[in-house]
Amino acid sequence: MSAFSHGITLKKRYGQHFLRDKSVVEHMLDQVTLAPTDSVFEIGCGDGFLTREIVQHQFARLWIFEIDPEWASFVQKSVLDKRLQVFQDNILDVDFARFEPYQPWTLLANLPYQVTFPILHLLQQNIRLLKEGVIMVQEEVAQKIVKTGGRGYGYNSLFFQYYFEWRLLQKVPPTAFLPPPKVFSRLLYFKPRALREPIVNESEFWRFIKLCFHQPRRTLKNNLTQSHVDMERIPPEQLLMRAQQMTFQDLLRLWNDLQ
Repeated sequence: MSAFSHGITLKKRYGQHFLRDKSVVEHMLDQVTLAPTDSVFEIGCGDGFLTREIVQHQFARLWIFEIDPEWASFVQKSVLDKRLQVFQDNILDVDFARFEPYQPWTLLANLPYQVTFPILHLLQQNIRLLKEGVIMVQEEVAQKIVKTGGRGYGYNSLFFQYYFEWRLLQKVPPTAFLPPPKVFSRLLYFKPRALREPIVNESEFWRFIKLCFHQPRRTLKNNLTQSHVDMERIPPEQLLMRAQQMTFQDLLRLWNDLQ
C-alpha cells in the first residue's frame, strides 16, 4: 500500500495503477464514436482521471463500477455531472440485466490487470449489449489476444477473436501511471464481430480447443491422449502437429470431422 493524494491510500490488492498521461486518455476517446443517446460504462475509475475526460463528451449516461468504496465516494463527490452514476461494485458480481434497457454500451476502461481475462469473459457473455470499447491491458495480454499463430497464440486468441474484432492501439509505458507498473501496457479497441461462422456444439468446441492447447509445445496426439476424443478419426499427419501450427479454420474443420 502507498499514500496518495486526497488522503486516500492505494490498495495493492486491487492492482491500482492510476493513469496520469492525458494524451493516452484522449487517444482512447478518439477511437470511439459518442452520440447524445449513447450509454458508456467504466470499470475501475480510481481518482477519476479518465472519468473527467469522458464527461467532456456527449452521451446519455455514464455508469462507473468501482470496487474501492473510498475512490467510488471521491469520484461521486468530485465529478459533478447529472449523467454520471457511480456503483460501488465489483464488476464481476454485477447482474448485466440492469444494462438491458440502455443498450448498446461503449466501454472505456483502464482494466485491473489481475482480472483482465475474467472481465473479457464477462464481456463475451454479454456481447449483445455492447457497441464498442477501448481498454487498457498489459502489453503481453494484448499481444496474446491478437495473435494468429506462433508463440503466445492459443485458446484466448481464438476465443476472443471469434467473438470480437480487435485493433492494437497505443503502447503505453510504465511512466504514464502512478505508481508505475513493472510492465508496458497497451490500448486495445474492440467491437462485437457482426458475422460469426456457426459452430456445432459451441461450448463443447471451446473445451476441445482448450485441450488442443493444453501444453502448446506438445502435439495434438499428446494433448488429446487423455481425452474422450476418437483419435482414429484424426489424420495421422494432423496428430503430429501442434495446435499453434493450426488456424481457427483448421481446428474448426477438425472439430466438424469429429462430429
